[in-house]
Amino acid sequence: MPVKIRLQRHGKKGQAFFHVVVADGRAPRDGKFIEKIGTYNPTTNPATIDLEFDKAIDWLQKGAEPTNTCRAILAYKGVLYKNHLLNGVKKGALTNEQVTAKFEKWLSEKTSKIEGKKTKLATDKADYYKKKMEEEKAAKEAKAAKIAAKNQPAPAAEAEAKPEQAAEEPKTEA
Repeated sequence: MPVKIRLQRHGKKGQAFFHVVVADGRAPRDGKFIEKIGTYNPTTNPATIDLEFDKAIDWLQKGAEPTNTCRAILAYKGVLYKNHLLNGVKKGALTNEQVTAKFEKWLSEKTSKIEGKKTKLATDKADYYKKKMEEEKAAKEAKAAKIAAKNQPAPAAEAEAKPEQAAEEPKTEA
């Protein structure tokens, strides 16, 4: 039985999220599966991935083949790297202590990179809204100044208008 680790689609149109499942390779995409090992939500930024790490490694050790997308998800979470290190232990190239040390180092670097991206996204969003508010405030002030100038007649125009009115009034009286 060719076992695959793949995604099973859930959610409504345009709001998809996926279950990461272990299934028979011949079963339909959203059909029968053997075991659910996690979820994947690509609509968030960065994408939300909840994965049962030990179950994923166990299925990889048993020979389950991940699909391309699942392979990327497993690599992102470090499952493939941990599986690679555990295969080194089986061959005698590494010890369990070396595996844990290497994996912890990789995991700390990965989490710092992810946190950096999250903080960058948050600051970019805050800067974007701050910039938009400043632009809106400047546009509002310019519009208010334009309206004020329109409502107030120019002083030179008032001075010219008064003598003409005075000259016109005696003609109408006479």
